[in-house]
Amino acid sequence: MAIKLTTEQVWQTLEKELFAVLGMVTAKGEARTVGIVYIAHDKKLYIASNKETWKVRHIAANPNVSITVTIPKRIPLMPFIKIPAATITFSGKARVLDAVDVSDAVKKLLLRGLDPQSEEIANMAIMEIEPVGNFITYGVGVSLMTMRTPENARGRVPVA
Repeated sequence: MAIKLTTEQVWQTLEKELFAVLGMVTAKGEARTVGIVYIAHDKKLYIASNKETWKVRHIAANPNVSITVTIPKRIPLMPFIKIPAATITFSGKARVLDAVDVSDAVKKLLLRGLDPQSEEIANMAIMEIEPVGNFITYGVGVSLMTMRTPENARGRVPVA
């Protein structure tokens, strides 16, 4: 039995995390993934990268992406016991934007204290990812004991 999650609960979890795995397709049709640091703002995810990186080039050529956010799980007072991470996975449409085309609020969150006038910022592209379809979750909003039974730890909610 899948758990009962709401779209808002999933967004709240996304807003608390900062690491995800971004899946994309190369110009040759090959799958690629890369770890990224993101921020969530106004029901979209934003990623900053140099304009010359391959992830920016791949996304500019094919905006269809997949994101998996990992949420670490730990047993209190026993961090040495390995527990699988909870996850939120979704498909999305990505756009590559220049830093000047993004709100100051998004830039401030993405830059995490960097000088917004630096040369590094001038060479930065910002990828905006809008989730589509459903959020697929595992272990979100459930106890560690519940995670032991996968069918009880799975969830699916619309992205909007």
